[in-house]
Amino acid sequence: MNLLIVEDEPNLLSIIRKGLSEKNNEVSVALDGTTALEMLTNYNFDVVILDIMLPDINGIEICRRLRAAKNFVPILLLTALGTTENIVTGLNSGADDYLVKPFKFSELEARISALARRSSQEHKPNNLIQIDDLEIDTRAKSVKRNGETIQLTAKEFKLLYYLANNAETILSREKILENVWDINFDMNTNVVDVYINYLRNKIDKPYQNKLIHTIKGLGYIIKS
Repeated sequence: MNLLIVEDEPNLLSIIRKGLSEKNNEVSVALDGTTALEMLTNYNFDVVILDIMLPDINGIEICRRLRAAKNFVPILLLTALGTTENIVTGLNSGADDYLVKPFKFSELEARISALARRSSQEHKPNNLIQIDDLEIDTRAKSVKRNGETIQLTAKEFKLLYYLANNAETILSREKILENVWDINFDMNTNVVDVYINYLRNKIDKPYQNKLIHTIKGLGYIIKS
C-alpha cells in the first residue's frame, strides 16, 4: 500500500514508519498540515495516518479541507484525546477511523488494512465480481483470470456467474439446475457436473490455485 503518515513527534513517527515499511508498504511522511495538504493534492495514497495535534493546521481541519475538495482518501486519525466528544468531532470532520495514543502497532496495522479493504470495495465497479485473481464483468459478460481473457459460452458464463454471485456458499446440484437451467429440468441429468468440468478446464486447469471445489455429497462452491 501507498501510505502517508502525518505526525510531528519524531520518535512515534520513526516507529510507525519503520514498522509499516517492513510490511512492504510505500511510506511517505509529512511533519505538518501544510505539507500534508500539498502532498495529498499532488499524489494518491491508499490510506492517511493523521495526527490531530500538528504545529500549524490540525488534523481535524485537514480532514474538513480534504472532504470539501472531494478527496475521499481513507483517513485514520491518531489522537491523544480519547474522549467521546473528541472522537465524534474527528469522525464528523470526515475521518474514517481513529486510534487513541498510546496504541499497539498490530492494532494500527489492522485498522489500516481494514480501511484499505473497505475503500477498495467501495470503489469497485458494481458490475465487477472478483474472486482471487478471477474477474467477472457482468455488464460486458467477460471473464479474466490473472489478466488473461477467458472465452466462455453463454451457459458457462451463466453458471460461473451463479457460482461467483454466491461465492463461499455451497450450492447443491438441484439449486444450480433451478437457477442456471430450468426449475423443471430432469434432476437425474449430469449436466451440472459436465458444465462444472468445462469451467474447471478453462478457469482452474491452467492455474495452480483452484477456485471451484466439489463438496462431496453437497454440491459445489467457488472460493479463493
